[in-house]
Amino acid sequence: VQLQASGGGLVQAGGSLRLSCKASGINFKIYGMDWYRQAPGKQRELVATISSAGNTNYTDSVKGRFAISRDNVIRTLYLQMNSLRSEDTAVYYCSTKHRGITYWGQGTQVTVSS
Repeated sequence: VQLQASGGGLVQAGGSLRLSCKASGINFKIYGMDWYRQAPGKQRELVATISSAGNTNYTDSVKGRFAISRDNVIRTLYLQMNSLRSEDTAVYYCSTKHRGITYWGQGTQVTVSS
């Protein structure tokens, strides 16, 4: 299983970014997928989840600003991030569980300047 995340960068507060995560080695469409983030000195936290059926959940701090989605044809997970805040600065990871093992992408840095 390989997860390749991309799309991070430096953006001003109030701006937008879209993260992508390309999956390989799994039957992507049958697995739930997650986005996590880890800010410096903090624990990794779950940001958003999407089930195989497309049901979504978000941590409270990003509700109304972030949107998780997936394209099963090209096996890609997305995280659209709008109205970014300085507290959204973190390394963002995509993740999935496959046969009892949690897999992580390599992480993509998001930096929001105020």
